[in-house]
Parts: sequence; C-alpha cells; structure tokens
Amino acid sequence: MTHRYLDSPVPIGLAHRGGWPVDASGRPRTELENTAVAFQHAIDLGYRYLETDVHATRDGVLLAFHDDTLDRATDMPGAIADLPYSEVKRAKVGGEEPVPVLEELLGSWPEARFNIDVKSDGAVEPLIEVVRRTGAWDRVCLGSFDQRRLDRVRRLSEGRPAFSSGPWDVARLRFASLVPPLLPLVRRGVDCVQIPTEMNGFPLLSRDLIATAHRFGMQVHVWTVNDTAVMERLLDAGVDGIVTDNTAGLRDVLAARGAWPGARR
Repeated sequence: MTHRYLDSPVPIGLAHRGGWPVDASGRPRTELENTAVAFQHAIDLGYRYLETDVHATRDGVLLAFHDDTLDRATDMPGAIADLPYSEVKRAKVGGEEPVPVLEELLGSWPEARFNIDVKSDGAVEPLIEVVRRTGAWDRVCLGSFDQRRLDRVRRLSEGRPAFSSGPWDVARLRFASLVPPLLPLVRRGVDCVQIPTEMNGFPLLSRDLIATAHRFGMQVHVWTVNDTAVMERLLDAGVDGIVTDNTAGLRDVLAARGAWPGARR
C-alpha cells in the first residue's frame, strides 16, 4: 500500500534544498539554498515536493540546513550543534536570508510534502517531536546516509512517516537486482529508493534496479539532476521522481510530457 506522502501521480519533481530561485533578471541565486525564498520559488513554479536537510542547535531547535557548520552557506562561522538558536538566528544565508526553522516551513506551506535528510544524530529526537507536534506524518519522507541513524528514526517514529532507503537498503536492492536469488534480502517498509545514478564510479541506477524496486512497491527517485537531457533519459528509463536544483528546467521537462498539471506559466 502506497504511503500517503506518495499519493501524487508519477513522475514527481523534488526541489533540492528548495532549488535555485532567480533574481529579477532571471539569474539563478544558487547561494540561497535552503531558504524561504528558495522554497517559495519552487512552490510558485508548482512544486509540491520540497527536499531539505535538518540539524539541531545546542538547545534543540531544528533547522533546515545542509552543513553541520554555518561557515560555507552563511555570514557566520560555527558548528550548529554547539550554538544556541539565539545565535544561529543572526546568521544570514547568502548574506541575506535567515536559516529556516523546519517547523515554520511546515506551517508556511501546509500543502507541501517535505523530503527530509537527517544529517546528525542530535537532530533525530527534535525531528520526531516537530513532526508529532505538527501532525505532519503524512507530509514527510525521512531518510539518512547513516543507516543506524535512519533505523533509529524509524523506531522512534513507529514507522508513521514515509521512509527513503538507507545505504544498506540500497546495497541489498542493487545486489538483488543483479542476482534474483537475493530478493529475500530486500528490506520491506522502504517507500522510495533515493539514489544518484552512480557513486564513486560505481553505477547504482539501472532498469533492473528500477524494476526490482517497483516489484517491492518502492518508487525510485534520482538525485541531484540539473541537466535537462539527463532528466529526459531518466524519465524514459522509468524513474518515479527527480531531485533537482534546476527547478524551472525540470518543470519544463515534465510539462512537455503532460506531467506538470500544477505549473504556473
């Protein structure tokens, strides 16, 4: 049975860290990742699915932010886990925008679905509490590159949200797609497989993997794809979703295929 998070027709577009907003001249503002401006731009294009990451401050405030430090993306230094929110809220992404609080994002766009990458152990319990407090179980898909962390999220949330695959989940699926006798090793309860086309030179995505995932009721989402020609090839191969920074490009590709009914031209 498909989780309500994935109740939209496929293929779906997911705005990676909100995607690239643009200025008045149409120039992509790549430095404004994971900001309200980026998420609003994606919503204005017609996106229903927004991808983000979470870290928790020292006092447990859950932020939509990719890095574990503020240094690269904001005008302030410091590790998020070591700082109270009273300090972090003074930081400006791209020198302009505040670091968003996840709970505020969930409230700002109540119809949006959020694909959330849990980036630190310290974010696990604050994330579960935010989702519980907002009643957003059907609006979130949770994942992590750390399998133990993801399994902990699964236990604490009692399996209520949707889940993407962890690294061991992907490995089992990849091997099973190559060696059918290994199919019993594929983990149940994974709603979507979210992978790049390859990792460290090793190909992950194949038509066999897509078919095997579909056999187990899993969608296949590919990240992070910004080239429209690659988007076309992936859609032809049968993927169910694409994660992109190039939100306008993916919108146009899907619209040309009649798969973007909510786009605003």
